[in-house]
Amino acid sequence: YGNEYIVKGEINTASTADLEQAVVRSDSRSTVRVADVATVTEAGALPLLGLASVEQQPAVLVTVTKQPAVGTIGLTERIDAELADIARTLPSDVKIHSDIFRQSEFIDTSISNLQRALLEGAFFVIIVLFFFLMNIRTTIISVVALPMSIIVAVLVLHFMGYTINTMSLGGIAIAIGSLVDDAIVDVENVYHRLRQNRALPPAERKPAVEVVFHASAEVRMPIFNSSLIIIASFMPLFFLTGMEGRLLIPLGVAFIVALIASTVVALTLTPVLCTYLLSPKKSDEERLDREPWLTRRMRAAYERSLAFALAHTRGLLIGTGVLFAVALGLFFTLGRSFLPAFNEGSFTVNVATLPGVSLEESDKIGREVERIIMSIPEVNTESRKTGRAELAEHSFGPNVSELDVPYTLNGRTRGEVAREIRERLSDIPGVNIEVGQPISHRIDAMLSGTESQIAIKLFGDDLNRLYNLGGRIKHAISGIEGIVDVNIEQQVERPELVIRPKRELLARYGISVADFNAAISTAVAGRKVSQVYEDGLPYDVTVVLEPGSRSTLDAVANLLVDTRDGKIPLSQLAEVESSTGPNTINRENVKRRLVVSANVDGRDLRGAVNEIRDVINAKVPMPENYYVEYGGQFESEASASRTLAWATLGALLVIFMLLYHEFHDLSQSLLILVNMPLAMIGGVLILVITGSELNIPAIIGFISLIGITTRNGMLLISRYNALKAEGEALLPRIMHGSSDRLLPIMMTALTSALAMIPLAVNGNAPGNEIQSPLAVVILGGLLSATALNIFVVPAIYYLMNKKKENNEKA
Repeated sequence: YGNEYIVKGEINTASTADLEQAVVRSDSRSTVRVADVATVTEAGALPLLGLASVEQQPAVLVTVTKQPAVGTIGLTERIDAELADIARTLPSDVKIHSDIFRQSEFIDTSISNLQRALLEGAFFVIIVLFFFLMNIRTTIISVVALPMSIIVAVLVLHFMGYTINTMSLGGIAIAIGSLVDDAIVDVENVYHRLRQNRALPPAERKPAVEVVFHASAEVRMPIFNSSLIIIASFMPLFFLTGMEGRLLIPLGVAFIVALIASTVVALTLTPVLCTYLLSPKKSDEERLDREPWLTRRMRAAYERSLAFALAHTRGLLIGTGVLFAVALGLFFTLGRSFLPAFNEGSFTVNVATLPGVSLEESDKIGREVERIIMSIPEVNTESRKTGRAELAEHSFGPNVSELDVPYTLNGRTRGEVAREIRERLSDIPGVNIEVGQPISHRIDAMLSGTESQIAIKLFGDDLNRLYNLGGRIKHAISGIEGIVDVNIEQQVERPELVIRPKRELLARYGISVADFNAAISTAVAGRKVSQVYEDGLPYDVTVVLEPGSRSTLDAVANLLVDTRDGKIPLSQLAEVESSTGPNTINRENVKRRLVVSANVDGRDLRGAVNEIRDVINAKVPMPENYYVEYGGQFESEASASRTLAWATLGALLVIFMLLYHEFHDLSQSLLILVNMPLAMIGGVLILVITGSELNIPAIIGFISLIGITTRNGMLLISRYNALKAEGEALLPRIMHGSSDRLLPIMMTALTSALAMIPLAVNGNAPGNEIQSPLAVVILGGLLSATALNIFVVPAIYYLMNKKKENNEKA
């Protein structure tokens, strides 16, 4: 009818009935169809590699990994919206659980905790300023530096390409006390000079603007140089590499940017605000003439104490030296670790049986593990992967199960819950248990190649001998206090069915090795022969012998193989025997390697590793050509500590040069550096009192104290020099200058120290873990350095100049 038609032959089918009717062979006597020689069924691909479940119910686990430079929280919200749309289209008995592991929750909680710490720190700062100054306007001027510095810092970080995350917020939170220090010094000096100006006869008083200008100029260079010194003390942080560098460098950038912003505000905005808000009016004359009650009492008590200290300088310095010696001794007894433990809100539990265990048996063990874990009150839900998916990012054998276990703490610590999980799962026979956390596991895997904090690597040639040595090491170290989750890498022999062809018989029957291999592979493992399509999706058509024909050694031996003379049993063409062989062989630097892994609970990492070394050396001697290496977080800790040590020497040199540039006097520059050992006393003692370890953030805290505590020494020495230029004698100069600088020293020290309290106290809260050790050290160091600085520095200055000025008089 004038139309053109396409002729289409539809031979593809997904119907098992249609496939059964396919002709295998046909001649004049008979026709053989697929249904005559096989059963056609729909089934999963074989072999089955893994299973998954959620709360003991079969499940499909989907892991979504974000691309770089994408915000986790925003992406999670978009995924939630898509999952909500998908859920509406699913059958009623299919449920979506999106609460198994959500990194956005950890991020949200961490940022909220840091924001709270930042606000609480700012509150402490405001309270300190008000009680010391007892003047709303001076408090407002000082506090204005806080939001202005933070706003400028956030804008600068944005233009530098940094995001608001736990590290950048942590840097600002640590800097919160230091952000007002420059403004405090400026405001207090202006306020002090205005009081002095007010005390003069009316004819001798200078205009308020002139007083503010000269008062600000008087402290401008000390403010600027002290900020440079603090920045220099943070520079070693930028020499860190690897994991610790990626974590801590954004913190340092945020701190330095915020500090620079506060310095700019103190040098520009603060004097202007002083001019407008501190110019005396009639109603303020009486208040301006009097110091606040707290300041008068502190100054009077300090002057009496300082006079006593100057009269007993020898005893003061000896006592301080003893304190420093004690702190130095305690420093070398502190436990060592790499990074503090995170509180991620989720456990990762690995359960491993011997290789060779069937997937069904491993799944049975996994269900028992799930039942036990779900009976623990703190556990919210759980998911389990046994074996692996076909294209999984992590390759596990069927003998390994990994569980994600989100939890909510209620009266117990994370460590207590983890210990209960270990204790209750240890009752399951024949399994190795390892309890960790998702992010921590990934850090360990990147550092040592294992998901444990400590990796004891055994090298040698014979796999069985390696495993024997590994077993002896496991037994030897299992009794060490604080060592948990001791596991041997499962490089063991597992059951095998070995088929060795008789090549002379293969040649006699005209069977090539390739044909022989194809026949065995098809019979036992199956072979893909075609594809069918259903709803546009391809499915493989696989030929494989039914399970009963290949379930035992005899069944495999009796398999029939096609030859040119007909079918012959496999046992006539090959030797079929049961044997064992390694399930896997790992190598490192071209040597066979076996790993004994362990975690640490309730003690420091470095001490645990040292004890492990001693135990292995004493109890497990290595044969010839076999040796042990150690890997894990402690390696990174040792490397980072060496880097920080060298970088700190450079920072000290820079700080000394800045001090010399400020004072042009070698002895005065060295005197200001006395604050370092004074700060170390408090930093070490607070770590000992709180039972904390010396980790990389704590080391950075000690380094940061170098710069933060020099500010007080600079304020004292610069004031002494100014009074000396005015002609004051040594002892009156020290008493006068120390009294003048008491208030700014106490205020800057207390604001910087008290701002650390929220981070130090809530060290276990998510988001505070890395900043907390740094804050604890700075808090303790500032308290000791300030308490000793206002007595020790004047005493040493007195001894240094007493003889010199006596000679000048003579």
